[in-house]
Amino acid sequence: MPRRQVRYAVVGLGHIAQVAVLPAFGNSRRNSKLAALVSGDPVKLEELGRKYGVERRCAYDGYDALLRSGDIDAVYIALPNSLHCEYAVRAAEAGVHVLVEKPMAVTEEECERMARAARDARVKLMVAYRLHFERANLEAIEVARSGRIGEPRLFSSTFSMHVVPDNIRVKRALGGGVLYDIGIYCINAARGLFREEPLEARAVCVGSLGEVEEHVSCVLRFPNERLASFTCSFGAADVSEYRLVGTKGDLAVEPAYEYAMALQHRLTLDGEVKERRFAKRDQFAPELLYFSDCVLKNQDPEPSAEEGLADVRVIRALYRSAQAGRPVELTPYEKRERQSLEQEIRRPPIDKPQTVHTQAPSGG
Repeated sequence: MPRRQVRYAVVGLGHIAQVAVLPAFGNSRRNSKLAALVSGDPVKLEELGRKYGVERRCAYDGYDALLRSGDIDAVYIALPNSLHCEYAVRAAEAGVHVLVEKPMAVTEEECERMARAARDARVKLMVAYRLHFERANLEAIEVARSGRIGEPRLFSSTFSMHVVPDNIRVKRALGGGVLYDIGIYCINAARGLFREEPLEARAVCVGSLGEVEEHVSCVLRFPNERLASFTCSFGAADVSEYRLVGTKGDLAVEPAYEYAMALQHRLTLDGEVKERRFAKRDQFAPELLYFSDCVLKNQDPEPSAEEGLADVRVIRALYRSAQAGRPVELTPYEKRERQSLEQEIRRPPIDKPQTVHTQAPSGG
């Protein structure tokens, strides 16, 4: 197949789109092109369109016409969680490929509807798990698989940040909540490191921020008597770390989930500690490069809709557990494909751009 570019429309021009997704096209020119912008804010459309040289711009009421125009091949959906399903299904039904931010959707039913729409239309659908292409996290999986720390037994993690009360992450109707926004990273890391799906979920939510919980602590029981525990917060200092403890040693990754700084390993074996630093990289361009290759070469992406559903079903079970005050059993779930080091793609870091009519979750 001749080399060409997949033409993307970025749908939703909030904070993550502006500071990470739009600049990433500069690092993914090999096969990806920013071809259109979709937003309800005309100032964003004008200023960002001019900045990135994008002529095709429209409001949300022009989305379907854009999908039918022939001007784009794929969408990158960076909308509030509650809109992921609707906009993904509309794109798929128009024959346009879908790269959607995580969480894939708010409910299992929405995830299944998105997957079905993509299958029926024979388009590609991928969930934007940027750490599936990032070396520090992929090498942690290789350490777990290699047996260097023995049999992995325990996973623990803390992920916390400050979120201002009017941010979309604390609005329940928009799919907000600590587990949907940052807890999903801990769940995905535990599932990837253990290479299994949890059997039981339990959670405690405390405090409130906006319309959602402020803090949540969770325990997941995995096959072979393994445990994953994690605590996440919208009201605490910035912490992003996890630790995997095996029968012979342990691996700590801190920072673990960040996209705007270097990440670091601390491996402990027989009392000897080795540290390794992983340079800051652009974590969004690899998603574009990988997904565009899947489109151009007709390959199935990983992370797929199956991966997106796997996390959402756990999130939903944890919220049910917190509401009921008891553990919740999870139905068996088969996951065929797992991330591997072969998926790593390196691109140089980007400088944080000036934003238009948006702010960080912390309000800065």
